[in-house]
Amino acid sequence: MAIHVWGLVAIVIFYLLILFVGIWAAWKNKNSGVGDGSDQSERIMVGGRDIGLFVGGFTMTATWVGGGYINGTAEYVYLPDYGLAWAQAPFGYALSLVVGGLFFAKPMRSRGYVTMLDPFQQLYGKRMGGLLFIPALMGEIFWSAAILSALGATLSVIVDININMSVVISALIAIFYTLVGGLYSVAYTDVVQLFCIFLGLWISVPFALSNPAVSDITVTAKEVIYQSPWLGKIEPEDKWLWADNFCLLMLGGIPWQVYFQRVLSASSATYAQVLSFIAAFGCLVMAVPSVLIGAIGASTDWNQTSYGSLPPKDKDQSDMILPIVLQHLCPPYISFFGLGAVSAAVMSSADSSILSASSMFARNIYQLAFRQSASDREIVWVMRCTIFVFGALATAMALLTGSVYGLWYLSSDLVYVIIFPQLLSVLFVKGTNTYGSVAGYIFGLLLRIGGGEPYLKLPPFIYYPGWVTQERIHHVTGDVEYFIQQRFPFKTMSMLASFLANVAFSYLTKYLFESGTFSHKYDFLDAVVSKHSKEIMDKATLVSNQDNIILSEMAPVKQVLGASLAGTFINTDVLSDDGASSPEAFHNEN
Repeated sequence: MAIHVWGLVAIVIFYLLILFVGIWAAWKNKNSGVGDGSDQSERIMVGGRDIGLFVGGFTMTATWVGGGYINGTAEYVYLPDYGLAWAQAPFGYALSLVVGGLFFAKPMRSRGYVTMLDPFQQLYGKRMGGLLFIPALMGEIFWSAAILSALGATLSVIVDININMSVVISALIAIFYTLVGGLYSVAYTDVVQLFCIFLGLWISVPFALSNPAVSDITVTAKEVIYQSPWLGKIEPEDKWLWADNFCLLMLGGIPWQVYFQRVLSASSATYAQVLSFIAAFGCLVMAVPSVLIGAIGASTDWNQTSYGSLPPKDKDQSDMILPIVLQHLCPPYISFFGLGAVSAAVMSSADSSILSASSMFARNIYQLAFRQSASDREIVWVMRCTIFVFGALATAMALLTGSVYGLWYLSSDLVYVIIFPQLLSVLFVKGTNTYGSVAGYIFGLLLRIGGGEPYLKLPPFIYYPGWVTQERIHHVTGDVEYFIQQRFPFKTMSMLASFLANVAFSYLTKYLFESGTFSHKYDFLDAVVSKHSKEIMDKATLVSNQDNIILSEMAPVKQVLGASLAGTFINTDVLSDDGASSPEAFHNEN
């Protein structure tokens, strides 16, 4: 088995750089927040709440600009049936960050939550919080799997090893790196990550463009040379499908723990908003080289390259177009630098999602639902154990699902149709309760699952208007696979139905119990009659005796400033953001 020695050397160098920065950041900030009495588990989750604009802007941008983002964007620009018109991620996720900054960042940060699930458990109880953890966990696992798949594809091109082996190796590296140190390590390595991607791709693009095998990309954008024009087009019958996918990216990109972990770690609510806007701009900028590389791949006569006579799309290697272009269209020293930098950079995105999933489990499931008396040391060890479990799950998904972009869409689906309408309700709709939350959950889940999922080979049991049977040809094996494509925007419809069900059932049950139509003894969720039960939430734990939390007794959360970053990146003039300390208080203000 041939191994490209210099490519492997480049990977090792960049990996060591990332690991060194992660260890240095953990050591540098090991005492951050200690003087203010914050727990170690909370410092791991939200970094002492003293992440400023510089590091915060990089880490929030890098939340999306990872392996799935750069490889997936290049893949869709390259694919003949899609092109730039269907590469929705750059604009979709940029708008997602803008919407998140405008409407969601400030209320979440000003109330001092530790994870995204805190407001759900506060208002709907610990059992509903556990149910909402399931799609949140699946979203993070799918996202991590997309990153690992992209990284595995890159490694397999550089060192010519089996892609399954490279995914496993990548996962082991990411899991080990995640254990080095919490959010501080993640944030500082994200700075290195973005520089690696920026330099690695932009250094490679001019050499790839000037390769003799590459035609003028301005010509291939509109004319058929080697394949369909890479600008792509949206057929009239696909416009609703396109709109559905775009809404999924734009709105489904908001309710993620990996996003709110950055929001909640910001030094103030104002900073949390500004970080979102900075990241939106960063996402667009970082997508440009990926778009160009996809266009270069569509404009190349592969018969003139060392890759071979058949183009990547005919070898079912479209998802690896970015590393293939760098490997075969650039000089060796340039391709090794670019591939090494990119592979090391995207590796540091995996730890963010794994850390987010373990944070939600350790706090919202283990501590708040089962072990309210758990010590801080115990919570930290639970996080460390679940990092291994969730890393293994993400690895399995990366090995079992084909397209990077398919993994990406899957990761947003359940988050979009279930968690987003619940987040809207808990933050902005006064009067929703656990009964409505359960109804919305069930409606969204059934309508979404009913539409089927080709990437999981899950057949639909609800055939929405406009459905068609499509075929997918596997060029390597010659197998033909048939699947149902739903052209109706059923994902957005499922989200809206979930939201309306939450509101409608909440007000219906409230009326039925308060009017005496239903006896109070049937309020088995304690969501209406016994809404103010004996539970108290503070910044460290929810001490539960019942299933709901007493909103009026939630302790206010004070800002925590670590000495290490405060003097460097924090403007203390904006640290006095006042905000409601609970969803109920927020509603009463309005």
